[in-house]
Amino acid sequence: MNIKLRLALQFTLIVAGILLFFSALVYYFSYSSQLTKFRQSLLERAKDNATLFINVAEVDSSLLMKIHESTSSWENEELALTDSAFNIIYSYNSEILNDRGTLIYHKGNEVNYFNVRGKDGVSYRHTYNNHIYFVYVMAFDRSRFANLRELRKFLFWSIIFSICLSVLFSYFFARRAIRPISDIIRTVKEINSLKLNNRLNEGNKKDEIAQLAVTFNEMLSDLEVAFRNQEEFVSNASHELRTPLSVMIGESEYFLNRNRSLDEYQKQLSGLVIELKNMNSLINSLLELAQINRDRNVIFSDIRIDEVVFNAILKVKGKYVDRKILPKITYPESGNELIINGNEGLLEIAFTNILDNACKFSERDVSISFLIDEEKIVINIADEGIGIPDDEIEAINKPFKRASNVRFIGGYGIGLSLVTKIIEIHHARLNIFSKLNEGTRFEFSFSRA
Repeated sequence: MNIKLRLALQFTLIVAGILLFFSALVYYFSYSSQLTKFRQSLLERAKDNATLFINVAEVDSSLLMKIHESTSSWENEELALTDSAFNIIYSYNSEILNDRGTLIYHKGNEVNYFNVRGKDGVSYRHTYNNHIYFVYVMAFDRSRFANLRELRKFLFWSIIFSICLSVLFSYFFARRAIRPISDIIRTVKEINSLKLNNRLNEGNKKDEIAQLAVTFNEMLSDLEVAFRNQEEFVSNASHELRTPLSVMIGESEYFLNRNRSLDEYQKQLSGLVIELKNMNSLINSLLELAQINRDRNVIFSDIRIDEVVFNAILKVKGKYVDRKILPKITYPESGNELIINGNEGLLEIAFTNILDNACKFSERDVSISFLIDEEKIVINIADEGIGIPDDEIEAINKPFKRASNVRFIGGYGIGLSLVTKIIEIHHARLNIFSKLNEGTRFEFSFSRA
């Protein structure tokens, strides 16, 4: 059973239960009201007859009988008057009330209501001149039974009609309520690894179904990033690793075609070692890029940005011993003004890559400056190297994308894309300013913690 039918059935059962409950209440109160009214009429009839027959001397049995015959309006009405010993001193149309045992059993104290063989009755104790009399009146309330029969019929058909309407409307509203879920199912069926850019309709983004769509879209975004990064990594790795491996295999096979001297073997092995080191560097860069793409849950903490930059400078200085890297910073009164919220290891990788590029593509000094204001910390790393062509600056941060003027300088084009990913994770900004043959300046802008 699908959800629409289940909701419609549950709603119908609830409506049917409510209708039955209120119908029972209506029937009970109607029955009680009519019974009370009829019993009150019986009591008034008993009091009137007691007053006429006992208190009024002019009224005798014959006169009272004529009065009853002309005024009786109830079906099978019975009346009996007894003394204190339950001896009948007057009766009218008596059947049940002829039984002395019945009279004694239903005598009551002042007023007693009873029902015998479907007839409602009342016994009333009347006192006159220190004598006690009992008056019994019984009758069949035909109008009450007719009214209750009509009420039962009305309630029955009302319940049936209401249940039919509730089935119809509950299915309609259930179908309408489930429609967003049906739309989600239809959209999800169309999504596959080639269509991860499809998104669900998020509606008003407030109700539970809309929140489900929002959550599913967030999951799709994560999956899309993961698939894209995986495809990108596989494509990049296969593209970059295939060429050096093919070259090394070809050169080795050619070198092994005939015997060589010891010097030639050493020279060949030295060349292979250099190629393997370059490949190792490439593989490490690829793995770092893949790790950053995959792991979005990076642990952040409060760190001093100047210390991260100086650690990167020490690493690069070890590689370029003869190159000057000149940091310029005016320290604020409090060291807390240099604190940002970030990941120290990733930021060190970013600054190391930028400084390495600055030293690689420039033979002159590299300068680093810090600008600190109330909200941000801006770091500029500038070189006086070969620069980047204007039309290539926007695309230079893509993986394996290198400027056209560095084709004869070693590198793989991964470093800047790695830096861009790290800066994105830190919600910082990176601007690149460059002039051909004059130099390049990288501007990092971080929010203070």
